[in-house]
Parts: sequence; structure tokens; C-alpha cells
Amino acid sequence: MKRTDLHLAQNPEADELLGRSPLAALVGMLLDQQIPMEWAFSGPHTIAARMGADDLDAHEIAAMDPEAFAAVLQEKPAVHRYPGSMAKRVQQLCQYLVEHYGGDPEGVWRDAKTGAELLKNLTALPGFGKQKAQIFLALLGKQLGVQPPGWREAAGAYGDRGSFRSVADITGPESLTKVRAFKQEAKRAAKEAKETKAAKEAK
Repeated sequence: MKRTDLHLAQNPEADELLGRSPLAALVGMLLDQQIPMEWAFSGPHTIAARMGADDLDAHEIAAMDPEAFAAVLQEKPAVHRYPGSMAKRVQQLCQYLVEHYGGDPEGVWRDAKTGAELLKNLTALPGFGKQKAQIFLALLGKQLGVQPPGWREAAGAYGDRGSFRSVADITGPESLTKVRAFKQEAKRAAKEAKETKAAKEAK
């Protein structure tokens, strides 16, 4: 992963870590659910700071006492709305990386020959369903220089050029606003479709 400028946390120090640390980027993506994106992607920097480090280490996190690591995320202000369960997920992710990649998160994508292979590697990670894996794949391809053949196709709609669907498309405040608008519209459409279906079933 090439070192790059990311603007996902909207915080210079947190974004700097995301841009140079593959594990921080993965953990930020893992945390990105049920809370605002900026909160999620600020999480890796907060975790590292509370552990007295300037980066995250998969071996260290994997080996920590679960209660001690949960306390790192639970400390006020909490790293996530559900800090206990997310601490468990982050540890599971790190343990998987240690077991399968010797603790080197870049191993997930470094040797992937195709986009399909990379997607397979990502979906195998604890806490990464297909959608999360596709969004992270798109982030790798669009902003982090990881572009195996077929990566756009493997990322699905998230790999589309000029789209504003996800964190993969956020490069600053303007694009953040566009992604938020897209998500709000998608949420509205989904709610409308659900209500229409319920009305038909009630007839």
C-alpha cells in the first residue's frame, strides 16, 4: 500500500495514520458501521494513542487480554457506540492476520493476482461481509494504489469511476457531502420500498 493522503476521519492526525498504516485502514473500515464515518476512521488513531503507540500492531492487539483491550475502546470518549463488541471484532481481525499473514495486513492484498482473489481475501476477514469487503477493495484501488486486474469489477458499483457511493470516493469535504447525500437518498428509497411492500401485503 503506498503512503497517501486520506480524508476519511476529517482529522489530520487520524488521517495521517490511515494513509501510512494498512492495519489502521482495515480497523477503520471494520469500525465503520452504525456510527458516523469520521468517528469510525478516527478510531485507529485513538486506539494507538491509548496504547502509547504511533501505529497499530496486529501481534500486540491479538495477544492482549480481551478485557484490557475492551477497556481501551470503552474509555471515554468511547471508540464506538458498541465498544465492547467492536473490541472483540478488532481482536479477532488481528488474530486472523497473525494466523494467516504473520501479522502483516498488507499480505491480504500484496499477492492477490486478480480483483476476484483480493475480494475473496477480504471477505474471509472477520467482520468483513461482501459489501464491506467491496467498499474496502474500492478504497484500495481508487486511493491506495492497489489495482490488480479486475479490481473495479470485483468492487461492484463501489468501483465505478466518478461515483460517490462510499468512503472509497471521499477525498475531501465536497465529496463527503456528495457521499452523504447518496446514502441518505438510498436510505429513503429503501424505506419507501419497504413501506410499499408492506402496504401490498396488507391488502
